[in-house]
Order: sequence, then C-alpha cells, then structure tokens
Amino acid sequence: MNNDNGRPIVGVADPQVQPRYAGWTTFARLPRLEDVEQADVVVVGVPFDSAVTYRPGARFGPNAIRQGSRLIRGYNPELDIKPFEVCQFADAGDIACNPFDIGEAVEQIAGRLTELLANGTRAVILGGDHSVALPSLRAAHAVHGPMALVHFDAHLDTWDQYYGADITHGSPFRRAFEEGLLLDRNMHVGVRGSVYDKQDLVDDANFGFSVITCREMDALGAEGMIERIRDRVGDAPVYISVDIDVLDPAHAPGTGTPEAGGMSSRELLEVVRGMDGVNLVGVDVVEVSPAYDHAEITAIAAANVTWEFLSVFGRKAQR
Repeated sequence: MNNDNGRPIVGVADPQVQPRYAGWTTFARLPRLEDVEQADVVVVGVPFDSAVTYRPGARFGPNAIRQGSRLIRGYNPELDIKPFEVCQFADAGDIACNPFDIGEAVEQIAGRLTELLANGTRAVILGGDHSVALPSLRAAHAVHGPMALVHFDAHLDTWDQYYGADITHGSPFRRAFEEGLLLDRNMHVGVRGSVYDKQDLVDDANFGFSVITCREMDALGAEGMIERIRDRVGDAPVYISVDIDVLDPAHAPGTGTPEAGGMSSRELLEVVRGMDGVNLVGVDVVEVSPAYDHAEITAIAAANVTWEFLSVFGRKAQR
C-alpha cells in the first residue's frame, strides 16, 4: 500500500495476529512517528491540565484515550473506508510541557505542533485540558491562516480571565479571536447549563460564534445539526475542537466540569461523521479525566470520536 506521494504505508498491528490488548500503547496501535518516513496525519498527546478551574486530571487523558482505542478495528462501515490503508497515520507521542507555567507550556506546545505541521502533516490532539486548543490553533494558523472553528462543548470557553490568568481552559477561543486566528464563521455545538451573566452570550456572538444548544438538538436531529454546521463554515479551513463534556455525564463521567443534559455518544459520533467533506485542517479531543471515569466509558467514547476524525481525514485523502 502506498499513499498519494508513493511512499509505502506502515499500517497497524493485525488484531487477528496480535490481540488488541497487546502491542504498542499508541493510538489504535498505530506506528510511532519515528517508525515512518513521513506521516500524513499524526495523533499527538498533550498531557497538560494546569489551566483547569474545577477538577484536575486531564493530564492523564492522552494515555486513557490510547487505551480506549485498543478496541478499534480497521474498517469504518459508516464512512466506508479503511483509513489506515489510505494515508500514513502515526502516533507522535506526547509533547513535554511545563506543568507549573501555563504561558511557557503554551509556547512549548505551539512550538512542537508547528514542527509537526511543517511538511503538510495534519494533527489530531489528545488533551489535556481545553487550554491546549490555543497553541494548537496558533500552529494551524501558521499553515492555513484564519480558520472556522466548530466547537463541541457544554461551555462557551470564550470567557476572559480567571483570577488574573489570561489563558485557562475557559478562555482559549476568546484569546484565539483576539489573536486573529479565527474567521467569523464559528459554531458552538452542545452548549448548555448556567453562565456567569447574560453578557457572556452577547460577547460570544461578537466573537463570531453561532450556537446550537442541547435544547435545540431534538428538534434539529443529527442531519439538521450537520446542515447548520456545514452552512456556517462553508469552504473555509475548519478546525474542530471536542471537549468530551459535550456528552452527558451518563456517557462521559470522566471529565473535569460535567454538565447534565448533554449529547449521547451516538449523537456526537453521527455529527462528527457528517464533517466528511468540510475542509478539515485540525482537531483536538480534550478534557478526558480518567480518575473520574468508570469502566473506561469516557476514554472509549473519546477514542471513537478520534477514530471518526481519522476516518474523515482518510476520506479527504481519497478525493
């Protein structure tokens, strides 16, 4: 098997030969980045959670998601693709970043991601708390320019400061807007629960965001949500950020700021599949905090969301 550049593809371990509970602890048992000539798409962990405002523990998220991904097989029937046979995927390991200095950590994360994206590679980030989306957007912006953001989350994450800190897991997209990283074609999906003040919603709209709340989802259905999102982003380069707390705590108990009344994992997976065809340039899946998980429910959900994104990237490579 070769990719579009004619390079042979290094695939994943065959689960018919090596049981899925054995082998590399990479995402879906992908080859390591150092074992391939060049990757088209990398999965990279960012084990950083020093910017949380409630429950910590997302620093252990990348390894938990990798563990949950052991269940993944090679064919995606919903998107009719074997993504690992279409383009070269690899696991780039974890980015080392300072757990005591948010500003330095953000610089370290952005620097490493910029290196990874330098040769046309796309990245899927496994967080970590949601502050890691900011350096990821900075690195993607250096390659693609301003992007449309599709943000799956219970919360807006466009607040300003917490206790004088500019960068937290509740502020990445306000900072991204201020830095000119985003277009005005952005969408929140799954927002619910209380906010600090009505002005929060006004500010968010001024940052170029439209919102699909959880209250609207039953009326819209998955197809309606997909249509709204695709109409919003159009043909712009699209970055998708998934905070696992977009799921109801019944489907994702292992997260730092759970909110009742969220999406089911089935609903989220269906909408993610509906992103097939958008100009996807970057992804993060964040806020998995395994200390609060049960039977790997959250980790498995996050792993399957990541798998669907890899399949979307594979479909893009086929075109």
